[in-house]
Amino acid sequence: MQRCTWATDDLLCAYHDTEWGAPLHDDRMLFEFLCLEGAQAGLSWRTVLAKRERYREVFHGFDIARVARMGDRELEKLLTDPGIIRNRLKVGAARDNARAALNAIEAHGSLDAYLWSFVEGRPVRNRWKTPAEVPATTALSDRMSKTLKKDGFRFVGSTICYALMQATGMVNDHLVGCFRHRQV
Repeated sequence: MQRCTWATDDLLCAYHDTEWGAPLHDDRMLFEFLCLEGAQAGLSWRTVLAKRERYREVFHGFDIARVARMGDRELEKLLTDPGIIRNRLKVGAARDNARAALNAIEAHGSLDAYLWSFVEGRPVRNRWKTPAEVPATTALSDRMSKTLKKDGFRFVGSTICYALMQATGMVNDHLVGCFRHRQV
């Protein structure tokens, strides 16, 4: 079975085969990916995936309203937890992003409607043949990043936004030879 070349071990293969690139419309899961993609900045996605379950525990299952209410002491305590990436700015961004997400939900009806509006509600279907063709950013991710920052989100640079779009199926960046390309 041919996969995208980055799926190199059991953890990455399971993620690739079941999640990455599949259109996602659940607000809680979209918020989870927004937080995890931000946490990944400067690190490998494998590192984040290995810590994902602990992130779910300490960030209340990525319940947006609960994360928005997290206090400074609770966030400070997370900086001693080896089960997550202990970067003060990234940890604090989860709460800030939850608050911004609540505002987006109020304004747009759902986080799903807000985020998917950047692709007009339909996945962008790319037809990359090699990993070298897959971009790290696009004009669309640039626009998403600029808008999210304006709306109060943090750790949402263009590269992070494009990774979010890939992970949640807003763009299909499975290589054409990958078995998942047609599935998603």
